[in-house]
This record gives sequence, C-alpha cells and structure tokens, in this order.
Amino acid sequence: MDFIDDLCMNCFENIGEESICPHCGFNNNTSLQEMIYLPLKTVLSDRYIVGNHISYESDAITYIGYDMERRAVVTVREFIPKGISNRLDGNIEVHVRERYRKNFEKYKNSFIELWQTLKSISTLSAVIPVLDVFEENGTAYAISEKMETLSLREFLLRTEDNNILWDRARLMFMPVLTTIENLHEHGIIHGGINPDNLVLCRDGKVRLLGFCISECNIESNELEFNHTDGYTALEQYENNHKICPATDIYAFSACIYRALVGSNPPDAPSRETNDKLMIPNRIAEKIPAHVIKALGGGLQIYPENRIQNVYDFREFLNAAPSVVAKAAEAHNHNKEPKEEKQTNKVVTEEKKDYNEYQKEKKKKNIKIISIVVAVILVVAAAVYVVGFSGLIDKKEPITTAAPVPVTVPDFCTAGYTENDVKSSGTWNNQFKIQFKYEYSTKIEAGIVFQQSVAAGETVNSGTEIVLTVSKGIETVKVPDVSGLTKDEAVKKLEEAGLKAKIVYVYNDSNQTPDMVKTSGGMAPKKDSEIAKGEEVIIQVYGEVVTEPVTDASTPETTAGKSPLFPWFGQN
Repeated sequence: MDFIDDLCMNCFENIGEESICPHCGFNNNTSLQEMIYLPLKTVLSDRYIVGNHISYESDAITYIGYDMERRAVVTVREFIPKGISNRLDGNIEVHVRERYRKNFEKYKNSFIELWQTLKSISTLSAVIPVLDVFEENGTAYAISEKMETLSLREFLLRTEDNNILWDRARLMFMPVLTTIENLHEHGIIHGGINPDNLVLCRDGKVRLLGFCISECNIESNELEFNHTDGYTALEQYENNHKICPATDIYAFSACIYRALVGSNPPDAPSRETNDKLMIPNRIAEKIPAHVIKALGGGLQIYPENRIQNVYDFREFLNAAPSVVAKAAEAHNHNKEPKEEKQTNKVVTEEKKDYNEYQKEKKKKNIKIISIVVAVILVVAAAVYVVGFSGLIDKKEPITTAAPVPVTVPDFCTAGYTENDVKSSGTWNNQFKIQFKYEYSTKIEAGIVFQQSVAAGETVNSGTEIVLTVSKGIETVKVPDVSGLTKDEAVKKLEEAGLKAKIVYVYNDSNQTPDMVKTSGGMAPKKDSEIAKGEEVIIQVYGEVVTEPVTDASTPETTAGKSPLFPWFGQN
C-alpha cells in the first residue's frame, strides 16, 4: 500500500512527493487534526483509506475516503454522536462514558439499521448509493459513493432573482418525491430535508443527503437536535405531536416555497402564534393556483391538518382532476360575495380548500366502505344459502368486490426513471404497469416518455398501463466504403441507417472516376460509433480533366463550372 503516500488526503489525486496538493491546496503534512477525527490514512475494513473530514453532524463525522478495491473516491460516515461519545488522544477506538453506554449501543443499532436499509434501496434515483456498512473501532461506518454536488441553496443563490419558476422547479422536485415515498414505505422518516441537503448532481438529478438517526431529529433527546429554522416541523420541537410522513412533507413543501418565493419560510414555533405565511403578489402571480394549494396543505403548522402522505401531495402538485375539482368546489363554497383587493397571497388561507377536500374524502371513503361491507354481507349470505342447497359449484370462483376507480398519474413530464416507477408501492398497487423500450434522440436513457393511458384519466384499479422508456440514442458502426463506387458506397451507408454526403475531389488521371478514396475518404472514420440517421461524408474522385487551361487568372467557365474542377457543384 505504498501508493497511499502519493495521494492527497483531501481529494485523492496523485501528488507524488509534494506536500501541498496542486489540485486542492490541502497541506498533507498538517498535524493540526483534532483528536475527535480519525488520523489521516487510517485504513478501515482493510479496504477504505480515511482522508480529511468533511463535516460533523449530530450523529456522525463524514470523511472523504478512498476505496482501494474499486479504486474510487468515496464518503465515509463514522457514527460518533455528539455529547455522549468522543475519542481519546492517540486512540482510534470510540470512547463512551459508562452512563451513556446503553443508549450509545441503542443509537448505534439505529445507525446500522438506517444505513443498511438505505443500502438495500440504493437503486432509487434520488439517493446516493450506499456501498458498505460495517462495525469497527467500537462504532459503525457507512460507505457511500462520492458525487460532485451543488446544494439547492447555493444553486438558488446563483440565480438572478434568487428563485425559479414552477416549470423548472417541477422537473427538479417531482422525482425526489418518489424516493421520499419509498423511504416512508421502508419506515424511514428523513426528518431533516432542507435546501442544504437537496443537492444537484452532474448527471442532472436532484438527490437527498443529510440522513441521520431519528433520535437526532427531535428536540426532547440527549443527542444534539438536528434542526433548520424554516424547514423543521413543529412536531420535531418539544411538544406532544409525533413525527410522521407529514413531517417530511412539511420540510419538502418549505423547500419548494424557498425555490419559488426566494426566501425561507418562518420557523415553525413562531408560526404557532402567528400562522401567516405570505407570498408577495408579484411572485404569487407566477405560481400556478394548484401549487399554492399544495403548499397550503403541506405547510400546515399542525401535522394532523397537513397532507398526510406523498401520494396525495404529488396529486396536488400535479393538479390531478379529482383533487382540482374538490379544491374548486370547496373554494367556491367558502368564497365571500365581496372580493377585496389583495397585495399579498396568504398560503395558509388555502388550508380551507385542503381541509374541505380531506373531509369530503373521508365522507366518500366511509360511504364506499359501508357499501362494500353491505355487498360482502349480502354475497356472503347468498353463498351460505345457495352453497348449502347444492346449487353452486364450489370450484367456481366468486367475485365479491368491484374495482376501485383511480386517477392515472403523469408518468412522463416529471422525468421519472423506470426505477422510480418500479420502486413506488402506491402506483404498483393501483395499476398493472408494463414497460417497453424505444430509442430516442431527445430523451435520456432510462427516462419514461410515453404512457398508454393519458394522465388524468379515471380507470379501474388493476388497469394495465404500458410505459415507454427511452433507450437513448441508437448508434451504429460506420461501415467501410473506401474503394467502392459512389453508388455502392451510398447503398451500403443507407443500409446501415446512415445518410451519405458526396464531396468530389480532384482526379489527377491516375484514379477511376466516381470511386471513393481508398485512404482518408470518410468522415467520420470507418468503425466509428455514431447516431443512427447521421450524415457520413464520402470523398469521390471526379472526372479526369483533359482540356488545358491557357490563362489561370481568368478561367473560362461552362454552365457555372470551373474548367479545372468540372465536377464542382455536382451532387
């Protein structure tokens, strides 16, 4: 492992015998590392080299690291919760005071369970893949891929008006909802979503960072409280409310609010006494009404009044017809005959629409349940009477419940991947989803871009929906046409799915006219991989020049052609 000495411990570029890294400026001879951090070049699990520390959050220290097996830079997260653990000078074992030992073990098990679960669902597009989870040095470690990222907060600060329009925000935020929904289905409440851990990656996707054990996400705990003013929900502070999926919906709604409005929402405790969440009218005019309604439902101060699950929140943001109709009905019912001129839009006033929708939804569900129960009882009685009279063939199946009508979501415009759809338990329970694959010159590989049933249609549960997934650009190998006649070359290229563009070149009488040059006569070169349908230039020898030219300064022309190059302009 001598090669370790040649690596910078901050970026893992090769620096040879240099101490100051020319790539990142890090001083690799520094001796000022605090004892809480692992020493530089510590090797974990005989595989991972620990580099400089990146951050120290509530429950763990994050380092940059190097995977010697994969030869790749990674991030190393070490469980060492603030307040109850530390590291003694000269010892890499984590030290825990005896009074905290029992709780430390409980929290460590939570850490291992969290990261093992994240490792099992690493295929989700909005989660950076977790590679390894193991115990060592009296604590636990999680290893993840290292990606170059830009936080949502930094991205917004670089925009001209400190905010973006919904059309752009929609493409960024909607795919992340699928991941959050899947996390909830696996029992994970993130509890710390904010513009610093929603990050943009080089592949164009937005991903979610900042995972920590749930005990760090509530105030009434001995661990350091992981909170961000404006994004931490009321139930995470010390009170009688409990965290739930609606906790993440609050934080995610606050992130959308920040992106669209350009400022952070007020912190939750202050909103409990003054629940006014204002959007300047000049900005509200640019935000679709259904998005404001969704924010109104997602930013309710009390969790029981909030949109309760990601599916409903997504439906509001997508303006599903059933939701729009309910919201419009509630809005019209509550609308006062006298309209006042407003200078600001109050998001919290939209809670009337959402609460009315929730009430109507509950009433409808109760009616449906009552009808279904009645039908089941009637059918059960009929089966009992008829079955015992010998009039029914017990081998024949009996259908007792009718399909439930559901609204088809928009799978296409939000940029969902095939994995996003496959990972959504809600969608797969509602529909029978099939996939087919087609090449596309415009859509990135893996993205859904067509659906067999239009978004917004109401269909029976279990309906088959075929989603078309992009295979990306179809490429072909450029065939070798050098030395062929012009017609043979054109035919061969067209058979390969390519177009031919003929460029005539000078024939010094030693070449056969209408033949493709044998050397350097193709662009791109033979065997190059290019997109199907692209153009290939072939150089073809023209006719031999037989007439001498007496005055090169004033050449005669015939039919617009130069006597030196009679083939110029031919196709």
